[in-house]
Amino acid sequence: MQFYTSPEQIMRDRSEYARKGVSRGRSVVVLTYGGGVLFVAENPSTALHKVSEIYDRIGFAAVGRYNEYESLRSAGVRMADLRGYSYDRRDVTARALANAYSSTLGDIFTNQTKPFEVELCVAEVGATAADDELYRLTYDGSVNDEPGYVAMGGQPEAIANVLKAGHREDLTLAEALALGVKALASVGGESGNPRQMVATQLEVAVLERGRTGRTFRRINGAALKALLPAPESPAAASETSPAADPAATNPAATNPAATNPAPTDAAAAKPAAPKPAKPDTTPKPE
Repeated sequence: MQFYTSPEQIMRDRSEYARKGVSRGRSVVVLTYGGGVLFVAENPSTALHKVSEIYDRIGFAAVGRYNEYESLRSAGVRMADLRGYSYDRRDVTARALANAYSSTLGDIFTNQTKPFEVELCVAEVGATAADDELYRLTYDGSVNDEPGYVAMGGQPEAIANVLKAGHREDLTLAEALALGVKALASVGGESGNPRQMVATQLEVAVLERGRTGRTFRRINGAALKALLPAPESPAAASETSPAADPAATNPAATNPAATNPAPTDAAAAKPAAPKPAKPDTTPKPE
C-alpha cells in the first residue's frame, strides 16, 4: 500500500531536519568594523576551518556539516577564479557568489531527499564602511542582506542581541574582537552564566580594507592573544573577599580591647578585702 505525504509536510520535515543539524554546530559571528570585516568562530581545530578566503576582497564563513560546506566553498573558489580570469577581477562580487550559492542550496533542498545541514555567510569588504556587504544563506537557499553583523549556529538570536547592543561602524579591531568574543561567550555557560573563552578555542580572520590585492588575513597565536581582552585575575577577586580583610577574621587585629575587655560595673563595685590587724606586742605589768 502506498502512503501519501503532502508537499507541505515534506518541506516541514526537511526544514526541521536541517535546522536541528545547524543548531548543533558551534557558533560563528561576522561583523563590520572601522577597518573592514571581522570573522570570529568558535573552533578549537587548527586544520578544519570554518572561515576561509574566496577571492581578493571576499570571505566565507559557515556552520554545520564540514564536508557539505567545504564542497560549497571549493565550488565558490572555482567560480570566482573562472569569472575573474574570463572577465576582470573586479567582476567577482559577493552578490554573484551569494546568488550562486542560493540557487545550489535551493535545488538540493527541493530535489534531494536529504538537505544540506549548513548555513553560510559571504562577506565582501568595500572601499568604505558603507560599501561592506554581508549575505547570509540558509539551508533552503534563502538569502538575506544583513546590515553590520551576522550570527549563525548554536543560539543565533541570543548572540545577535549582544552584537546589536554593542555594534558600531567605527569599532577598532580590538573592540570588534572583544564584542564578538563576548557574544559567543554569552551562551552555553553553566546556569546561564557567560563562559570564559581563550585563544585556542577561537578561529579569527579579517578582510582588511587598507590592504591592496588579497585582503584576507588570519589572526592567531601571539597576535590573537594580544588583541583578546585580559581575563579577570583571581587575585583581583581575592582582594574583595572577606578572607583578605584581617578585621573580618581576627577582630583583635584592629580592636585590642576585644581580647582584653574592660572590667564590668559589678567588678568595680565589689569592696576590697579588709587587712588583718597587727598583734599587740606591748609588755603588760605584773
